[in-house]
Amino acid sequence: MEIIMAVVVGILFTSAVYLMLSKSLLRIIIGTALLSHGAHLLILSVSGLKGGAAPLLGEHAESYVDPLPQALILTAIVISFGVTAFFLVLAYRAYQELGTDNMDQMRGNEGND
Repeated sequence: MEIIMAVVVGILFTSAVYLMLSKSLLRIIIGTALLSHGAHLLILSVSGLKGGAAPLLGEHAESYVDPLPQALILTAIVISFGVTAFFLVLAYRAYQELGTDNMDQMRGNEGND
């Protein structure tokens, strides 16, 4: 299972870097969202993909699952959702003002490559 998670994290990181290196602002935003999801899966897989009972005081089980990585990932998901929403609003406003989402045209470069 760890091998599958490592491959998925690698694919997410690869596609995120590819999208973030493009010139379109919307692709950059999608790339940052994919990068954050890849980081969430990386934290989850590094903490261990073991099964066990919930860490409750009244129950006696052979193994317990550590709730700290899950709490960190849940917090990071909420923060990344807020940042992505802010980026989308900022990109929409920039598109309204400048009429383009191309990063070279936003900088003032003609882009005659």
